[in-house]
Amino acid sequence: MIDIHTHVLPGIDDGAEDLDEALAMCRLAAEGGCEAVIATPHQRTPAWENTDPAALEALRRLVAGETGGHPAVHAGGEIRIDSTLLDELERHPESGLQPLAGSRYLLLEFSRREPLVDPAALTHELIVGGWRPIYAHPEMISFLAADLGLVERLAELGAMFQITAMSVTGDAGTRAQAVCDHMIERGLVHFVASDAHGRDRRPPDLHRARRRIAERWGEDLAERLTEGNPRRVLADVPLATPVAAPAGG
Repeated sequence: MIDIHTHVLPGIDDGAEDLDEALAMCRLAAEGGCEAVIATPHQRTPAWENTDPAALEALRRLVAGETGGHPAVHAGGEIRIDSTLLDELERHPESGLQPLAGSRYLLLEFSRREPLVDPAALTHELIVGGWRPIYAHPEMISFLAADLGLVERLAELGAMFQITAMSVTGDAGTRAQAVCDHMIERGLVHFVASDAHGRDRRPPDLHRARRRIAERWGEDLAERLTEGNPRRVLADVPLATPVAAPAGG
């Protein structure tokens, strides 16, 4: 598996506190079946700008020395959306914003309560600009969770959606799990990721979510959401086909 959303870089946001915890998180990811993780510190939030990826090399060296490079660690960011995002993307790479693994895929986070920009207009502009937008944890974004019609519209425009493993398994509550289930059944999920923030708090655990998806909706979909589609992010190629709605559930 490949985890496209983790907060493993130490000491720069609300994820790993230090290199020891970062290494422990990487070990847990590898033990759970992850061959690669993308480090996605918060970017463009009031508390953390995080436009300097220097911590990544320290973590890479530590993982290489302690675990033989398993999992592989790639650079990325969880980029907050507001009215000036498109302007900063036009200045990429000078702006310091981090696409996923150097690709044209962006992991983007809406404000949790209400959008600061028109989601459809933003999606259109990102696609026209050659970006591939992935919207993080829609089950936790109130205006998306409450309106799967809007989610479907954004998907038709080219947006992709990443749900969180703990939401799939019910560890984030029954409401988040129900939204994830409805999105999966409507073919609106493209990635499952851990959004890991620590070795104990939101750990890097994908295998239980993968197992639940395989048991309920089939192995093919589980493989696509945790392996096939993330692998295409690392290769910087478009997803092979839209994620079809499962036949049963």
